[in-house]
Amino acid sequence: MTTSTPERTPALPPKKEPRVDLDATRERLLRLGLPHAAELVSEHVGEAVRESVPPHRFLDRLLQAELTSREERRVKTSLRLSGLPQGQTLASFDFAFQPSVERSRIETLATCGWIREKESLLIQGPPGVGKTHLAVALGVRAIENGFSVAFHQLEDLLAILKRDAEIPKAKLRQRKHMNAALLVIDEVGFQPMSRAEANLFFRLVAYRYGRSSILITTNKGIQDWPEVLAGDEVLTTAILDRLLHRSQVLNISGRSYRLRELQAAAAREASR
Repeated sequence: MTTSTPERTPALPPKKEPRVDLDATRERLLRLGLPHAAELVSEHVGEAVRESVPPHRFLDRLLQAELTSREERRVKTSLRLSGLPQGQTLASFDFAFQPSVERSRIETLATCGWIREKESLLIQGPPGVGKTHLAVALGVRAIENGFSVAFHQLEDLLAILKRDAEIPKAKLRQRKHMNAALLVIDEVGFQPMSRAEANLFFRLVAYRYGRSSILITTNKGIQDWPEVLAGDEVLTTAILDRLLHRSQVLNISGRSYRLRELQAAAAREASR
């Protein structure tokens, strides 16, 4: 008697996961104004499948990627529009070379509390001690904290003010030097203003007083400001009254960075 062996049922091929078509999802993300999320959705879906990421966590990661990208774009654009010089940050400031600058105080200013309170900041000191570097670095930090910033050297700002002298106040308010949360004015005091320029400068300070912040770098002490403002002590008092009412003053003393660099270059040349 012969026995027959049962026929083997052929093994079924492994079941493939259905391919996810994300084209429609990308299109919806783009229509919602989420271009970075649209670009990354495929990568994030793959990670979610491999790591068994819960749906809410997947969504959170995708939205966070979009927010991070959007914030980076905002900061980059704001820096470009602000007029701030590049490369001068708090990380690159040499606190060891300038011991008169308290790092803790600068770090406090970098939190931008004074801008939220619409205060002003006056940075005083002789040429070359790092006034502009600190002003620019604080301007960069202000942008990173969400504030609008406009940077001008005084000479350039006065040219703008003279050009805008006849503009009605309603339109003048639209100018960035009027409506930015922080206006940085560099190099006040190197050249005296004419009476007309001093009056325009007063109009600027008076308009921004109580509305937004001004940061000024100057090589002049407060007592020397009349000679900067066309010798007009009454006008100087009016300007300083508004600038100093709600303000902080940072005095920097010490050696010049530029002089140090010149001395170092001369030493290198002599050693050749």
